[in-house]
Amino acid sequence: MIIDVRTYNIVPRKMKTYLALFEEYALPIQRRHIGDPLGYFVVEHGPLHQVVHFWGYDNLADLEMRRAKRDADPEWTDYQRKTEGLVVSQENKLCRPADWSQIK
Repeated sequence: MIIDVRTYNIVPRKMKTYLALFEEYALPIQRRHIGDPLGYFVVEHGPLHQVVHFWGYDNLADLEMRRAKRDADPEWTDYQRKTEGLVVSQENKLCRPADWSQIK
């Protein structure tokens, strides 16, 4: 398994707007094509205005296939339009769980 760890830096004072749009529009699309996230978090201490979420995939080919399906969904394009200007930047890491990790 690989874990896609994503950190989004949200425009200050726009977190509620971003989260509401994600829940209403993006989450159903993500669930349809990618599945449920392994975790979805809002940073409370440290760098603020950040959302961090984890998505699990069998391997890199699985990640690419699921993302391609999501990206081809017209509703995904609509969601991206709705959130334009809310994300300042993002960081993406692909990680493998350690042998003893609870997430396998």
